[in-house]
Amino acid sequence: MKILICLLFGYALGCFHPAYLVSRKKEVDHRTVGTKNLGASNTLLVFGRKAGALVMLMDIGKAYLACRLARLLFPKLAAAGLLAGLGAILGHVYPRWLGYKGGKGLAAFAGTVLAYDRGLFLLLLVTGLGVMLLVNYSFALPISTGILFPVLVGFGARDLFLTLIAIAIGAVILYTHWPNIARALRGDEAPIRQILREKVFCRSHN
Repeated sequence: MKILICLLFGYALGCFHPAYLVSRKKEVDHRTVGTKNLGASNTLLVFGRKAGALVMLMDIGKAYLACRLARLLFPKLAAAGLLAGLGAILGHVYPRWLGYKGGKGLAAFAGTVLAYDRGLFLLLLVTGLGVMLLVNYSFALPISTGILFPVLVGFGARDLFLTLIAIAIGAVILYTHWPNIARALRGDEAPIRQILREKVFCRSHN
């Protein structure tokens, strides 16, 4: 029962979508423009860096809050935080009140990892950013961190249940971002350095 409560609690918080609120305010549906998903990356692409940063922080925060509160509710359940994090990620990706069409879960994943272990969060962030800049495509960050996370949790925690949850979390992130690889191979995915230059640093090609 505790496991189910953690998952449902996380899912409920994960279903809160700040990107959707931005869409309503701007009167432009995220799901019809840009990458066509409700997430921080698409908010950045469509509405700019301020809106993108706000959505990213709120998406990270909702997963972080879900994990921390679940641990407070069930202090004797070692997996409470990760269970709530998994729920938050699923809520972000498949929000019931938005027809199960949400974002890709990367920011919620970040909040989950941050709540679980700040050192691991920093390690995955630095590694993911390095791989992303090397490959020059954004999918490299979620793919690399989605693979590394369960591996490092497994070695660090040496707990089968925690490792299985971490594998489930990594699998969701890999699944939601796998289509980005196909788009990159077709030439439909913009290089990350170009996106950073134009959307974050506001510099044109010229």
